Amino acid sequence: MRPTNQVAVSGTLLELDALRRTPAGVAVLKFRIQHDSSQMEAGGERKVSCEIAAVAFEREAKLLAGAKLGSKVKVNGFLAARSRRSKALVLHATEIEFGQGD
Repeated sequence: MRPTNQVAVSGTLLELDALRRTPAGVAVLKFRIQHDSSQMEAGGERKVSCEIAAVAFEREAKLLAGAKLGSKVKVNGFLAARSRRSKALVLHATEIEFGQGD
């Protein structure tokens, strides 16, 4: 089996840090998404509510920098550890779409 690490999640922009640049000059922006949905699990419906830490680079970072808190977004990307020291997961956004009206 080939390793897979692909995530697609929709939600509401809850938090946006300021756009900054890495020492190499790459644009980066950290953000958080609030996700709420109903999912099927073990034959029953389960309500899901969570906050997701995420980060975007270059094009997606610049796109998010102009967004408003409360905007609806769909984020595609992959999961990675926050840092070498922390195993907490962070969603790395590779594609961002804004909901209609946002």
